[in-house]
Amino acid sequence: MPIASLEGLFHEELKDLYSVETQQLEALPKMIDKAGSKELQQALKGHLEVTRKHKDRLEEVSRSRKIALDGKTCKGIAGIIRENEEILGEVQGGGAVDAALIASGQRVEHYEISGYGTAREYARMLGDESAAKLLQQTLDEEKASDKKLTEIATSKVNERALNGS
Repeated sequence: MPIASLEGLFHEELKDLYSVETQQLEALPKMIDKAGSKELQQALKGHLEVTRKHKDRLEEVSRSRKIALDGKTCKGIAGIIRENEEILGEVQGGGAVDAALIASGQRVEHYEISGYGTAREYARMLGDESAAKLLQQTLDEEKASDKKLTEIATSKVNERALNGS
């Protein structure tokens, strides 16, 4: 069905984000298992818990706007996850694996930051301040996750990868 309004775009953005969060709930445990750094494992475990909250918030917005979120698969995030799995299959060495995990995690975070920023702005334009507030909360958490991954990479992991350890 053609999309001819901001409301329609908003619905599609929410469906896309719901698919992203659902796919992340499947991918993150695999990433946690591969992580060598305790700090990275903890960050990924924390993000897994936060991802459940993100999905819950999207469900809350969908209930309030009477939007069905199921039925769409985000091909963009599926591709990113597939590429991440491919590179992780080729990488050896603890530091390099952790660096690859961080890079893949940040690709996902950047996709989510873009999507949540767009959805939040659509909600504002549509006069739904409640949805905008929930989406902003998630956007802030996605940005914090990205920052945490950067800190882990630059404080230890990239150095370990550089040294081949």
